[in-house]
Amino acid sequence: MTAVEGDGTAPPADAADPLHLMRLVFGTMAAQTVGAAARLGVMDALGDGERAADEVAAACGTQPRATLRLLRALAALELLVESRPGVFSATPAGRLLDTRHPRSHASPARVFTDPQMVRAWEDLAESVRTGEPTFPQVFGKGFFERLGELPELSAEFNASMSESTRATAATLPDSYDFGRYRTVVDVGGGDGTLLAAVLRAFPSVRGVVHDTPRGLAQAAGTMERAGLTDRFSAVTGDFFASVPEGGDLYLLKSVIHDWDDERCVTILRNCRQALPAHGRVLIVERVMPPVVDPTVAGWYLSDLNMLVNLGGRERTREEFTTLCEEAGFAAPSFSELPAPSVFSLIEAAPRPTGTATAAGHEPPPRSMARRRAPTDDLDDR
Repeated sequence: MTAVEGDGTAPPADAADPLHLMRLVFGTMAAQTVGAAARLGVMDALGDGERAADEVAAACGTQPRATLRLLRALAALELLVESRPGVFSATPAGRLLDTRHPRSHASPARVFTDPQMVRAWEDLAESVRTGEPTFPQVFGKGFFERLGELPELSAEFNASMSESTRATAATLPDSYDFGRYRTVVDVGGGDGTLLAAVLRAFPSVRGVVHDTPRGLAQAAGTMERAGLTDRFSAVTGDFFASVPEGGDLYLLKSVIHDWDDERCVTILRNCRQALPAHGRVLIVERVMPPVVDPTVAGWYLSDLNMLVNLGGRERTREEFTTLCEEAGFAAPSFSELPAPSVFSLIEAAPRPTGTATAAGHEPPPRSMARRRAPTDDLDDR
């Protein structure tokens, strides 16, 4: 018996489509199909031309008949085309799983289908009941603490974040005048992909990447390849405790959505404490629409991913404004980055000391911020 089985009677014209619902139910299977293709290197084996399933199996070291079945499933998902029986080629979307593609998404496909990432999703209903992440209940510790115990997955995660950042790195330098600043501090900046793009475009600017030792593991290599080692430094630390002094622009990409409101205010308040009067904080995040927009369905899934794995959230313009004001900033300005990036720029200036927030009170001093464990950022990136 199939999952959707009828009696042959045509449904009424206004009846709901059960196939649409079942496509969503089978979404987990589709995701794991894509993840398996990325782990096995199927698109690298296919390359730009056509290859028979037996050739792909030989290149991947897989069983031929099972490989054919995987390739046909990928073709049904429109990542491959079967031009004649048993012969396949990649579609433009499928080529993004090739590690040699300039916009490869092979690492995100592997990371976001890994059991460490998806196991807590099985308890999504519990997260909705409680409003708390289920990852700590499943694994006995927080996401980033668990990631630190898995060096291979941690390296893959860093690569995934780098791949996901490339679209933003391609558009950000042309969308914001970094030349106004002397030193840009990329808070939670990981391997430095975004900061490298900024430094290449603005030769007068110096840069600092601030992250945990794990997060910074590939940063020096990124800057060396970009020829920027003389204008770059990596500073390890805990952004819940402090951020490096000396910057006049503090850049946070895909950091704020990882955390609940209290922790976000702590991070932003630490940036506010380090900023000179003329400085700015620049947040690069998705800004959720005030009402649901189905064309960006992935944003809402990212929001739930933050819930189950970290306890963070995606936020609206109003919610970002509240965070900034509670951290000691004036109401921020908002602008969208051009495609292919899906992010917005949220720029905030320090509010003069003694100026009340919209809520009518001065934020608590830095000493009241609770110290948290070191971390780095989770993107979908």
